[in-house]
Amino acid sequence: MRDTSGKTPIWQAIAHALRSDVAEGRYAPGDKLPTEAALAERFGVNRHTVRHGISALVEEGLVRTRRGSGAFVAATPTDYPIGRRVRFHENLIAAGRRPEKRVLQVEERLATEGEARALKIAAGDPVCSYHGLSLADGQPIAVFESLFPGARLAGMTRALAETSSVTEALRAVGVSDYTRASTRLTAVRASATQALHLQLSEGDPLLRSSGVNVDGEGVPVEYGRTWFAGDRVTLTIDG
Repeated sequence: MRDTSGKTPIWQAIAHALRSDVAEGRYAPGDKLPTEAALAERFGVNRHTVRHGISALVEEGLVRTRRGSGAFVAATPTDYPIGRRVRFHENLIAAGRRPEKRVLQVEERLATEGEARALKIAAGDPVCSYHGLSLADGQPIAVFESLFPGARLAGMTRALAETSSVTEALRAVGVSDYTRASTRLTAVRASATQALHLQLSEGDPLLRSSGVNVDGEGVPVEYGRTWFAGDRVTLTIDG
């Protein structure tokens, strides 16, 4: 039945209040909204009414929900160019975002057959493995693993212990410049650990980028795999 009383439905009033909270900066892009129970207490209604109001914001694109995690203010996706010169910090600064990298692990191990083919070394040769988390404006947007040939780039592990920047670490071991030789993009689902780092739910969509970087003579210096949060990054092809 149509409400002819002229009063605003409660769920619409809740949606308007939350919309105003976002506009006033109370909740920033990427922030989690209070739970349905907390919002129900705030507005003095039942959780079904709160859910109705949040659903309206989801339809507007202002809010996104994640199964088992709650409702979040939708963040504007970060433009991230994929081309011959892929540089994390430069890409994000150009997009008007604040870049940050967090080192999760740096280790030396032996290359698998697939990794060896990408780096043009023998399977079982030593590699330096760098696991990290990439953030834009404090929000995690990707997890990555970069592999470097251990014999070819002696001292890379030590260099990465001193800086989170791959460009600076490569420069420290004698690679003054490098370019992307190949890139492959694949849609995948988030594993439990990836979801934890990216503040997603297990099984949420990710976009995996696999690429090989080479030095000025065309010799591979890095094989990288990056898993981007599908709703936070727009990958663009930079010709």
